[in-house]
Amino acid sequence: MEKMKKKVNNGFVEFGLKSKVLKGIDEVGFKEPSPIQREVIPVILDGLDVIAQAQTGTGKTAAFALPLINELKHNGSIEVLIVAPTRELVMQISDEVFKLGKYNKVRTVSLFGGQPIRRQIELLEKNPQIVIATPGRLLDHLRNGRLGDFDPRVVVLDESDEMLDMGFLDDIEEIFTYLSSQRQTLLFSATMPTPIKHLAQKILHNPKLIKVTPSDTTNQDISQRYYIINEQEREDAIMRLIDSEMPSKAMIFMRMKKEVDLLCERLVNRGYKAGALHGDMEQRERQKSIRAFKDSSINILVATDIAARGLDISGVSHVFNFHIPLNPESYVHRIGRTGRAGKKGIAITLATPLEFKELRRIKENTKAKIELYEIPNLQDAIDKKDSSLLESILKHEITDEALRLYEQIRANADMTQLVCKLLSMVLKENRIIGPNKIGLDKEDLNRFQKQLQSQEVRKKSRKGANGRFDNQGKRGYKNKESTRGRAGASKNVAKNSQKGALSSKRVKQTRPKRR
Repeated sequence: MEKMKKKVNNGFVEFGLKSKVLKGIDEVGFKEPSPIQREVIPVILDGLDVIAQAQTGTGKTAAFALPLINELKHNGSIEVLIVAPTRELVMQISDEVFKLGKYNKVRTVSLFGGQPIRRQIELLEKNPQIVIATPGRLLDHLRNGRLGDFDPRVVVLDESDEMLDMGFLDDIEEIFTYLSSQRQTLLFSATMPTPIKHLAQKILHNPKLIKVTPSDTTNQDISQRYYIINEQEREDAIMRLIDSEMPSKAMIFMRMKKEVDLLCERLVNRGYKAGALHGDMEQRERQKSIRAFKDSSINILVATDIAARGLDISGVSHVFNFHIPLNPESYVHRIGRTGRAGKKGIAITLATPLEFKELRRIKENTKAKIELYEIPNLQDAIDKKDSSLLESILKHEITDEALRLYEQIRANADMTQLVCKLLSMVLKENRIIGPNKIGLDKEDLNRFQKQLQSQEVRKKSRKGANGRFDNQGKRGYKNKESTRGRAGASKNVAKNSQKGALSSKRVKQTRPKRR
């Protein structure tokens, strides 16, 4: 029996997990523990408090779920409390805990806003072992005494830095006033800002610090690219890249909720299967968008960072950063939506010349290799899509229904005309439009890179001579040399880059507040 376990579950057997838990792991498809799982699971099984710092996509949900499922007492009370910042993440954690604990008879309840409180009370009365909740709704239940004899022996805070960003820190501290001090506490966070460190000092007892460093979490399965464009070209650029990349599933990240709705509407009007996801949407609408994306009813999801935080949707082939993320951590979270479970992924970022400094800061902080690419022109995109379409047609299986229909029409139709008509129908649905040239071409890009290199050399020489940078060294791309070259590209790049994100009338080139 033991040999069978090792053969089926590989590395997870080493933790001494129960056979029912191993069976759940095998059914989910996990074969080997990720670095965070290898580090965290033994510590949790030993009953120690934990501070675990790891980026999204590293398998941290299973890292805390597996040992907690393994140690359930099934004594009729709530044994585990998991707190997460968003309802989407709560539902995602609940789904994963259910799948992993399927054979251990795990019962969970999800508590978040937008659901009837009466229904949640009914579910709580069915004696779940694990409660997964957002801070606001959990605190509402605690303040109104709806949880009765609530004494979980393990408390998990997931995505703690995101809860800080969303203003939940005071709620978290109040939640812990309702909990027993005799508990095991697990804190998971992608980053460790000072307020989170202070919180950890208050609620944890002699915690074990586990940190999976950026070098450990760098996903070699993600090809990271950036494209230099003029500000007013963002929409054309994203559509051209979708046409040329032909993603099976793509997520487009934007900063503002209104911009999400506007871009999604324009994508749909152009024939793309797109949906929106942001915090101003009703819960029913958000769930509808996520379900449609999961079941491939749509293959493009346009979202803000907060709405998409923690989403685990399989098969995302591309992530597009319509705008540069506000910080390196957001960049890592965004691109972590692709390249999961051993699959390849592509992360694409659009940037103007004036934003290159921010992009360079992300590269330095994440140690990522982000390569400069040129956006295909119109004919290149058409040729690539035509080639892919023909390849797909030739590989497509011939069905019985197609043969039956062929028998009906072959005596009455010229085959050449028939094939042309069918291709015309398909191509009409896959038409590529837009300007021929978008962004900087190879000549512009080479000139741009040479200017950046020369600027770096001048900065270093000035710093060595004066111990500081002068104003001239901070001029960026807009300098004497940048006024040469192709019209509409290098000459006007810096000027055009000061226009708004979607239009010059809607968004100014100032750093927006995070929504």
